[in-house]
Formats: sequence, structure tokens, C-alpha cells
Amino acid sequence: MTTAQSLMLTETNESPAVVAALLDREAAVFAEIARLFAARRPTVVTTAARGSSDHAATFFKYLMEIRTGIPVASIGPSVASVYGAPLRLDDGVHVTVSQSGASPDIVALQAAAKRGGAVTVAVVNVTDSPLAREADLVLALHAGAERSVAATKSFIATGAALAAMVAAVAGDDALRHGVGALPGALAAATAVDTTDIADTLAVATSFYTAGRGPGYAIALEAALKAKETTGIHAEAFSLAELMHGPLRLVGAGFPVVAFVPDDAAFDHNRQALDRLAALGAVARPLSASPLPGSGGAVPTTGSGLIDPLVSIACYYRMIEAVARRKGLDPDRPANLSKVTATT
Repeated sequence: MTTAQSLMLTETNESPAVVAALLDREAAVFAEIARLFAARRPTVVTTAARGSSDHAATFFKYLMEIRTGIPVASIGPSVASVYGAPLRLDDGVHVTVSQSGASPDIVALQAAAKRGGAVTVAVVNVTDSPLAREADLVLALHAGAERSVAATKSFIATGAALAAMVAAVAGDDALRHGVGALPGALAAATAVDTTDIADTLAVATSFYTAGRGPGYAIALEAALKAKETTGIHAEAFSLAELMHGPLRLVGAGFPVVAFVPDDAAFDHNRQALDRLAALGAVARPLSASPLPGSGGAVPTTGSGLIDPLVSIACYYRMIEAVARRKGLDPDRPANLSKVTATT
């Protein structure tokens, strides 16, 4: 293990400043998106993304559905890029989420959505990318260059941007306050001790990540980062779904990292963790509220719907440490590159 700080850790630590900058610089765009929704009154919002960006889109899906009641549906990019199917999105809003804005398949899907009648919104870090140039509206992340293959600050920035978008569309002051408190909570998260989780995963060959609602979206991202940086097999489930077929694999010593924000699902999640513990699982929750097996409390934004973004910052630091303990370079995972140009 080398002693130099990884790019992954450096970029995770840049997240508070990145989120603060984008919330300030994109205020006019959030207002414009709110006006778009008020005028268009879409009955459905569609999304397209890959990898970490797709997990951010799932986070957005839960927030939008919880706070506005508008269904959000993910469209597979291959529907347009490979199968060439026309889309019927009259009066719709199509949101594409991408760090690079360069993957041909999501660019093709955005074009198909526009031909199908949707207004297109690109949530993107590279604003001179093909995706941004062809979108009707661009919501810029202002994350700066991200050199680590494992995206960290761009994911957190994307989640923040999408949450601020939902707050603006819904006219939700509580959600807006939570987003505004996010930079401070992210900065405070550097003090959270995740040693117990790292010790558990450093000797694991497989584990589950879990959550519900916005926490499930973060569990998806956490499982991906484990695969990318440590080579440990990780699978993400809703804590409700985990109580079905996946429970078969849970036994003595099986690790489960759970994202448990203080939201409407908290009591349900706590009951699920109790059942896992009864089966012998090593449950390691990340939460702002005290739970058995957790380390230090995750700093809160005052909104349980936003707090999962703080938890993933804690997780990024933890899984980066696990990779280094295993003698791996988290910035250069085998078989991967920064931009994947899928078609």
C-alpha cells in the first residue's frame, strides 16, 4: 500500500466546495426548470444514464416521485442506439445524466426523446460535450476535472443538482433547506469513523449493500464502487427485496452495509436490520441516527431524503481505504477507463 493520497480520496474531499459552487452558479437554471414543469405539466419524466450516473438518476426518481407524485421511468439507451425504436414522449421531459456527456448511446437516446416530443435536460459536467450541445436545457455540475476512474465528486454533485431540481419543481422548502445544508454536512463527514466497516469488508469476498427509497439508490452506487476499487463482489438490494430470495445467502458473518437515513422508511429498515442480525449477518449501517453495528453518526442535512449523499461520501473514504489495505490502486482499477463509449 502506498502512502500518497489517492485521487479518489482527494476528489471525494472536494465535494463540499463543488456542491456549494453548483448550487450558487445554477440557481437560474433551477428556476428555469421549475417554470418548464409548471408550464408543461408532464405526466411522466424519463431518464437515461449509465453507471454511477444511473444511480444518481435512481436517486432523482425517488425524490421526484416522493415529492411531486410524477412517475419517473428509465429508458435503456439501446432502445434508440441499437434498436432504433421511436419514442412517444409528447409533453414529456427527458433528463439525461452524464459526467462526460460523450457516450454515443445516451446522446442517441436524447435525440430520439426530442424527436418524440420531449423537452430535454442534460445534467452534465462537461458542458461542451455532444450531449450538452444538443440538449434544450443544460444543468452544469461544475465538478471540474475528475481524474480518478471511480467517480466520487461528480456523483455527489449530480445527486445534489438533481435534488435541487426536485426542490425547485416541487416548491419544497424543506428539501431546498436540506440541499443547502449539504456542503456543510459533507465537510463534517470527514470526521466519521468507518473503521468497523472497513475491517469487515477487508476480509470479505462478497457482501450486500442495501437501503430503501433514496437510500437504495446510494446502495447501488456503493456496490459498484466496491467492485471497481476492491474487486470484492457486492450486490445491492432494497431492504424490502433483501427479505425475499437474497436472504438465502445471509448467514453467520455475512456482511451487509445498509444506508438508513432518518426518513419515512427508518423503522422498516431497522426491523430489517434486526432480522439480518438474528440470522448472524454483520450489519453495518450508515445513518444519522444511532443503530446497532454503526460507527460514528453520519452528519445530517436536516432532511432524511438528502442525507444518503452524505453517507456515500463516508462510504467512498471507507472503500478507498479497503482498496489500499488490499494493495490495490483505487484510481486505476483493472479493465476500466474513465469514459466508456457504449453504443
